[in-house]
Order: sequence, then structure tokens, then C-alpha cells
Amino acid sequence: MDNTEPPVTTAPSQSEMVFAVVQGKQITELPKDLYIPPEALEVILEAFEGPLDLLLYLINRQNLDILEINVADITHQYMSYIEMMKALRWDLAAEYLLMAAMLAEIKSRMLLPRQEEAEEDEGDLRAELIRRLQEYERFKIAAEDIDRLPRVGRDTFNVAIKAPDRGQQRPQPAVSMQELVLALAAVIQRAEMAESHHISFEVLSTRERMSQVLGKLRERRFLPFSDLFDVSEGRNGVVVTFLALLELMKEALVEIVQNEALGPIHVQARTR
Repeated sequence: MDNTEPPVTTAPSQSEMVFAVVQGKQITELPKDLYIPPEALEVILEAFEGPLDLLLYLINRQNLDILEINVADITHQYMSYIEMMKALRWDLAAEYLLMAAMLAEIKSRMLLPRQEEAEEDEGDLRAELIRRLQEYERFKIAAEDIDRLPRVGRDTFNVAIKAPDRGQQRPQPAVSMQELVLALAAVIQRAEMAESHHISFEVLSTRERMSQVLGKLRERRFLPFSDLFDVSEGRNGVVVTFLALLELMKEALVEIVQNEALGPIHVQARTR
């Protein structure tokens, strides 16, 4: 059995570790007059999610494969971080100290004279550590991949714009009495242009003409204003029809509508 101790690479001591780089100069020691608030110390270990995360950081910093880690070297660096935390009066979590104890045990077994049974135990501890590191690395990579996915509220936001109501009807402009009188004048002008034959027409009452107008609106419901007048009846017929129309408006049986200002005037039956 070869009792030769495995080579141990020299790791930087606590005093040699770089805290920061200022203007290209590496700072390995904290200034003696530097005041660190107690709350600021929490940032140091909050960057790591546990002892495995710290170990993985130390391994990746040296560009090593997990299967090829030098336990003695990594243990030395890990303990340097632990000592640094103690120097900063940080209350370490139990899991960090437990990992330190596990690394110290593996390292001590490597330095002691080896026996066959001890070699198996040492291999089991080292293999268990490597297995846990590999498993943690897989979960860490998966978590980072998931975190890069678009997230509602961080990368994307729900649209809160309300669509306009397309079914809303535009209110029709009110028809003034002046426009109604102008429309009547146009009808009378057309009636006067018709030939006069001195025919005696049956006298029409306003009430009868109201019934006739309602009859036309029941058939078509919506008529141009001029279509309600028969110019062959002359001025008298036009006036009777207009009076009947005014009476129907008064009784809320019909309404006068206009789609746009100064546009054609229409008459429609009012729904009840």
C-alpha cells in the first residue's frame, strides 16, 4: 500500500484573498479604520444560497470539473471564507459549519495513514460530496434557465386598455323648426309648379290625414319628409299633411330625424 500523501496545491490564505480591485489595485486587507454597518454584513453570505453554492463557486472560480476537485485545496479555501466571516463577527448558519466539518473530516482522512477500510470510507464521503455538488449544480442551472423565461409583471405586462364600444350609436342632431319650415316651403314650391285643373277635391280633415301618414309609416316605418306629401293636391293638401304631421309629433306618434346637420329630413314611427 502506498502511503504517499497526495499533493496539496497551495491555496491563498485569508490575508492573501482579494476583497476588491480599486483602480487596478487588488485590496487583500480591509482598512483598519473602515466601519462596516451590521446590516451590510448580511450581503456577504446572502450572495450564496447555502454551503453547496459556496463550494460550487470556489470550484468554478478555478475552472475545475467537479469530478476533479482537490478536496484539500477546496477545504482550505472554504475554511478561509469561514474564518473571514468569523472575523467580521458574522453568526454563521449551522449548515455552513456542518459542511466545514465534513470537508475537514475528508481532508484529515487523506492525510492520515491509509487502511483499506478507511480508504473506502474516505471514498464514500468524497463521492457523496461530489454527488451532492453535481445534483445542486443541475438544479441551479435549471433554476437560472427558468428565471430567464419571460415573467408576467417583470418582462411582460397584461394589457389593461378597454376596447371602445363599437355598438354605441351616434346621437342624431336635433331638427330645428326653421329647417322643418324650409322643407315645407320646398314641398309647397313643387306643388305650385304642378298644373292646376280646377278640380274640386274632397275636403280632407287633419285627423284623416294623420291616419294616412301613420298607414304609410306602418308599411315602410322610415320615410323621407317629402314623400309624405302629394304635390298634386296643391297647397291645401300640403298644408293639411303638414298640420297632421305636427299633430302626430305632438302626440309622440312620430319623430323627425336628421342623420347630419343640414342633411335630408326623415320621418319615422315612434316605438312604444
